[in-house]
Amino acid sequence: MSQKRTTPEFITELQQGEIFVFGSNLSGMHGGGAALVAYRKFGAVWGQGVGLQGQSYGIPTMQGGVETIQPYVDEFIQFAGEHPELTFLVTRIGCGIAGFTDDEISPLFEKAHSIENIVLPEGW
Repeated sequence: MSQKRTTPEFITELQQGEIFVFGSNLSGMHGGGAALVAYRKFGAVWGQGVGLQGQSYGIPTMQGGVETIQPYVDEFIQFAGEHPELTFLVTRIGCGIAGFTDDEISPLFEKAHSIENIVLPEGW
């Protein structure tokens, strides 16, 4: 049985067809953390907090509790499943500036384990 790929702790470059998945805020003010990396390096659009933007994909994590993140994660998983030509490298969304723990966020991605083109952080 082969080991499933995991997202590296720090992503500094992407291959063609790879998408940097980062935690955002609804207003798309990409001022810190992975959002700032997405904005500076991977085409995130200032003012767009959700969805595909250049070679990145934003999932809002700053609008409330974990339950407010789940619909955006579900939307992302569906999107990734509809785009098998892309590989989505999910960062530890919500576990930096937003203040959540891996144990709070990783269960939101349970359905992502069956999607071949979604790469999750180690332990998720």
